[in-house]
Amino acid sequence: MDFKDVSARLKKTKEGPEGADTQPKPVDFTESFRIRAKMVGVLLHDARVNAARTLDECARLLRVAPQQIEAWEFGDDVPSLPQLEILAYYLDVPVSHFWGMNTLETERASRMTAQGEYIALRLRMIGALLRFAREQNEMSVETLSDASGIPAERITQYELGELPLPMHELTVLASHVRKNISYFLETNSSVGEWLALQENWKRFAELPDDIRQFVSNPLNGGFLEIAILLSQMPVDRLRKVGESVLSITM
Repeated sequence: MDFKDVSARLKKTKEGPEGADTQPKPVDFTESFRIRAKMVGVLLHDARVNAARTLDECARLLRVAPQQIEAWEFGDDVPSLPQLEILAYYLDVPVSHFWGMNTLETERASRMTAQGEYIALRLRMIGALLRFAREQNEMSVETLSDASGIPAERITQYELGELPLPMHELTVLASHVRKNISYFLETNSSVGEWLALQENWKRFAELPDDIRQFVSNPLNGGFLEIAILLSQMPVDRLRKVGESVLSITM
């Protein structure tokens, strides 16, 4: 039974059979709990497979028998919240995944659908950016070839998106056209948004603990908005605001 089947069963349990009268029916708690257990099991199995972890590995982590993990995945038994929290950390998923409505397998399949088209498009975009940067520096293909040691014909193919540009050669070419690698990174697609988010998260994780805790607290949203507004103010106006605050405290 996959996740769609389980969801449909749960919905049917809530709505009752077709054609039935509209009178309230007694809730079948046993069936409801059974279906919810199946849903947790499907999501647990999905997360474990996605993380390439075995039943034995998960069992050793929680100090239970592999048969216990298998029982959870079949919905014959249900783990506790602390056990799910440890599994979420081990399987690298948010703990909310286990009471969500989407499987990682479905999300992964949708991301892979346009993979070929995305790569071809990105190669053309990177090539165009390389050519633009080269022309900005008033360099010919031959000049760039002499400086980088990469044949001119191959550079032309890179610029047209006809050949994949290996990372080590891109690094060399970028340095000669006075650009860093971030110049070539994607920013507008879902992949670009994900990459930007990972970079932002990396910088956030490097902040001191007290700052991270302050930013993560929803109650501090107003203070963060004020900080953004202050950062966007012209220097002269910001200086006046500072003087006003100073006069209040004196």
